[in-house]
Amino acid sequence: MEHRRPMAAFLLFFLVSMLLHFQLGVSLSSNTNPNEDVRYMKFVHDASELPKKEEYDYIIIGGGTAGCPLAATLSSNFSVLLLERGSEPTKYPTVLSEQTFTNVFTIEDDGKNPFQRFVSEDGVENLRGRVLGGTSMLNGGFYSRGHREFFETAGVNWDMKLVEKAYEWVEESVVFQASLNNGWQYAFRKGLLEAGVGPDNGFDLRHSVGTKIGGSIFDKEGNRHGAVELLNKAEPNNLKVAIQATVQKILFSGLSASGVSYSDSKGKLHRAFVRKKGEIILSAGAIGSPQLLLLSGVGPKSHLSSLKVPVVLNQHHVGQFMSDNPRYTVNILLPFPLVTTAVKVVGTLENNIHLQSITSYLPFSVPLSFSLIPHGFDSVNLSLATIAGKFSEVLSDGYLHLTSTDVKKSPTVRFNYYSHPDDLAKCVRGVRKIGDFLKTQTIENIKIQDFEGRKGFEFLGPRLPQNLSDVSSVEEYCKKTVTTYWHYHGGCLVGKVVDGNYRVIGIKNLRVVDGSTFSESPGTNPMATLLMLGRYVGLNILRERSS
Repeated sequence: MEHRRPMAAFLLFFLVSMLLHFQLGVSLSSNTNPNEDVRYMKFVHDASELPKKEEYDYIIIGGGTAGCPLAATLSSNFSVLLLERGSEPTKYPTVLSEQTFTNVFTIEDDGKNPFQRFVSEDGVENLRGRVLGGTSMLNGGFYSRGHREFFETAGVNWDMKLVEKAYEWVEESVVFQASLNNGWQYAFRKGLLEAGVGPDNGFDLRHSVGTKIGGSIFDKEGNRHGAVELLNKAEPNNLKVAIQATVQKILFSGLSASGVSYSDSKGKLHRAFVRKKGEIILSAGAIGSPQLLLLSGVGPKSHLSSLKVPVVLNQHHVGQFMSDNPRYTVNILLPFPLVTTAVKVVGTLENNIHLQSITSYLPFSVPLSFSLIPHGFDSVNLSLATIAGKFSEVLSDGYLHLTSTDVKKSPTVRFNYYSHPDDLAKCVRGVRKIGDFLKTQTIENIKIQDFEGRKGFEFLGPRLPQNLSDVSSVEEYCKKTVTTYWHYHGGCLVGKVVDGNYRVIGIKNLRVVDGSTFSESPGTNPMATLLMLGRYVGLNILRERSS
């Protein structure tokens, strides 16, 4: 399918949605010394420095949002090898600062950047993390726990006390409390409440219906504290982190996972194996984990045979039930400069429909065409406010297929946005609520204000349909403006590919622990729950081994 999001437009949408800057108040973490941020570097080795063959108790594929806390937890009692295909984030200092982290998205994918671009068959551009710490080193840093329905429907017999402890373990190290300091965000918060998105929950890390200010992994100095810093909690003698280590495939002895084959930055092959009672754990993300299972011979026989991949286990569900949370947005140009820091305010309706707003000062730090800016606006004194919507429970799903046996090439992915009528109905409801927000007295007051000779604000890009009561026109708006929230999931679902303990069904010594196991995105943002999941599964494995 032809791309419906040209690169320039994609960059604009991306920057609009990702420029989440925070003026932070009281920290939930005692880690305030920036010199301590990179203590994890003592574990990190370039893959080319490692032996060609070595044994460990646990091998974790993917040093991302779930993989880092998982590795730190297991290292308390066992030897762990953590394999990450990307480099350490200190090589890309722009991702570590809230003021500059979006700059990394303006450059082309050269195969080494901290992200990997891919375009789904739906024609929507998307990104994968390729850096130690995963997408927690790339995102807007918003932290909010998963909603209750996620835990009720995930197919896992959760120990909710352990879930709570796992969240707290993460939060004491990398989560900070935000405070509002931006005039638009004050207005957005007040407007949401006027529009009926209540109650006002203030600052809250928990998922809650109503309007709230979430947590952040940016501290008050604007430094990012992503999943990689959870490696600081590891047992130093038990953890080895290999960067630029690209896993080619999982090795099997019959139906038991025994090791992995991976290449280093020089193209040389290494093998690592697990000891007796040890395990290999896939934490390569919703694209990487199903891709690696398929490349290793676990998947539909017909599909694997067509690519001449030797079949280890005929598993029809690998790569199926892929979902992405569609994003619908309204962009507003404000004719006055805003501080380039902003807190993410979230409004949550019933059925987990979420609205939020992000602001940024223009111009961006990259050359973009401002031909869309209305006549008479001075781009030097502009700010951009984006009102974005998302819903958590996506019923439309698609698939992931291999197009190549080269692991460095992204597989084919189709999400089938809005193919289920209930998803369209949720989008319609969310768009109408944005319409209600734009009619509130708070927003009307902004419209009539005089800003040095210019009244109010202008819309940038698509406007809402004039008649929001016309369902068909709102549905068409949803379809035409669809883009991603980067919260895709599925491909290795619990109950389909893995069991309730995240073990791959039909294979011994192999688990999957990441968003590929999710049937829905947990709340407004999955990062908090992915961080929790790595800690939670690690603690459960330690329990199993101790008993």
